[in-house]
Amino acid sequence: MAPLLRSLLISIASSCALVHSLLPTVPPTTKTRSLNLFPDLFSKQQQQQQPRVQAPLNFVPPEPQPLTITEGTDLKEFATASAGLVFRLATGAFVLGWRVDTLFFDDESRYALKLGPIRLRDSSSVLNDSTKPSSTLVLYDMESSPSCKRVREMLNLLDITYEVRPCFEDTVTDYPVPFIVDPNVDSTIVGDDDIISHLLEKYGPNPDLFDRKALWPIEFRSFALATAQIAAQLRGNPGRTQQQNARPDNVSMKPIELWGYECSPFVRPVKEKLAELGLPHRIVSCSRGSKNRDTMVARTGRFQVPFIVDENTGIEMFEGPEIVDYLEAVYTTKE
Repeated sequence: MAPLLRSLLISIASSCALVHSLLPTVPPTTKTRSLNLFPDLFSKQQQQQQPRVQAPLNFVPPEPQPLTITEGTDLKEFATASAGLVFRLATGAFVLGWRVDTLFFDDESRYALKLGPIRLRDSSSVLNDSTKPSSTLVLYDMESSPSCKRVREMLNLLDITYEVRPCFEDTVTDYPVPFIVDPNVDSTIVGDDDIISHLLEKYGPNPDLFDRKALWPIEFRSFALATAQIAAQLRGNPGRTQQQNARPDNVSMKPIELWGYECSPFVRPVKEKLAELGLPHRIVSCSRGSKNRDTMVARTGRFQVPFIVDENTGIEMFEGPEIVDYLEAVYTTKE
């Protein structure tokens, strides 16, 4: 049997060498795709590596109801989320350099706040010329941490889209949380103060274009930490530990895209649920004055947050309470 196996292996090796000799030589500057001689084998391996989930049977996303407290809204949760917004002085609700452009914006294809006959169009007076990250920043974040909240608020102010890797009290990481991985400069920045300085230096506007006092709710560190701690305690310090019935493979899921901003009481329960389930997620910042509001209108025909895009199931949906129920149904174990 051994000689037969040896002959078979020699034949396979000879065949592979022959195939390789017949392939055209490609200059080093030419882009090529790797040759997959065993496509079925590799596709099965990829399927095993990527967890598979699906939406609940016969699931239909709800109709969006902007700025409405629906039947599914937990009024206590909404009140505590709103109180947190007040304690943090609505930091992150507006982009840096926010301004009103016109009260009578007539382009229906772009975002404007409708108030009767008024169509208020807003933007930033300082962010248009600032550098945007070409590759997505990744924030290692604990949801209830006041220092992490300072970083998230700064990312909203600068209108930066970023990814989150949820961490918990017992999570083992290379650095203390928060830390951010910035592939654009091939570096990891550790600590809220250093991260905020990095964000302003690399992705902020020219310092001569804005009054630094506009950043005081974040840069006055003792105030920021104290009020963020109160906001977290009002919410029961969410995300300190992972939800017990969260799927163990949630960490390997594709990031769920969440459109919103840090201080929105409608977005907050969704953000907390993503964190507690240990789900990677991508925050598309949508503070007032953000260009991403136009992007959402072009994509969905409306602006409303929270809005999620889940590549793991193909679901796109509005409405915070229903999003929380959906995440609970899909990303928890059923035992």
